[in-house]
Amino acid sequence: MAPFLDNLFANQSYDPANFFLIAGPCVVESEENVFEIGAAVSSICKRLSIPLVLKASYRKANRTSAASYTGSGDQFGLGVLQKAGAHFGLPTTTDIHSEADAAMAAPHVDILQIPAFLCRQTELLLAAGQTGKIVNIKKGQFLSGESMRFAADKVRSTGNDKVILTERGTTFGYQDLVVDYRNIPWMQQSGAPVVMDCTHSLQQPNQTSGVTGGNPQLIGTIAKAAIAAGADGLFIETHPDPACAKSDGANMLKLDLLEELLTQLVRIRKAVV
Repeated sequence: MAPFLDNLFANQSYDPANFFLIAGPCVVESEENVFEIGAAVSSICKRLSIPLVLKASYRKANRTSAASYTGSGDQFGLGVLQKAGAHFGLPTTTDIHSEADAAMAAPHVDILQIPAFLCRQTELLLAAGQTGKIVNIKKGQFLSGESMRFAADKVRSTGNDKVILTERGTTFGYQDLVVDYRNIPWMQQSGAPVVMDCTHSLQQPNQTSGVTGGNPQLIGTIAKAAIAAGADGLFIETHPDPACAKSDGANMLKLDLLEELLTQLVRIRKAVV
């Protein structure tokens, strides 16, 4: 594990041979929802000795329809995430969309996430790097894994070498994505830990309904293949009732299915390391 990740997980008891997990709801819906999910995921990861980062977006800037839920206020969302991280003793992450967002979010979280559509935005990457926080850059649906080294280099040019790269699928036609697992070792060649986003890689974007679709029944397939291919970490959005989630419910994992899946993944990890 990269030294900056060792430091990130220093207060967690975990198996150093395990993958790490970034998990939580897509967006901060309420304090109760974030704490319910945080409690469940934290308990599961402690039992399985998996290092955990709690994830939630304080604001969803990239939605298909203007009518879609975007959040309940920036300070509310960031405050809930910071409070949950402190309560469970977990590092936290959220996505940002502008240079101003980097400065606003950095005091509240440990990892700044760069959305896939924005992974080439130089000023955003530089602003994120300048905060000194870990920066997780999601690979654009339109890019090869090999080309992501340029995104990583932009962050590193600020003197911040704490970079994670995340695979989240490649555009396949207008309304589908496919995962090319060659991207995992290709992105690892940049020297950054590589995460597989097991939920967003199953999105079916650009639906005429104005709501993104998905294939959550394949989350296990994506995750198992990623661990077999050598991914350093996994990203899984989860919710007690995805059908009622305010964002990305169509591709989230139902919370009560998470422990069984992670148990299987730990066994696969032990077989391949």
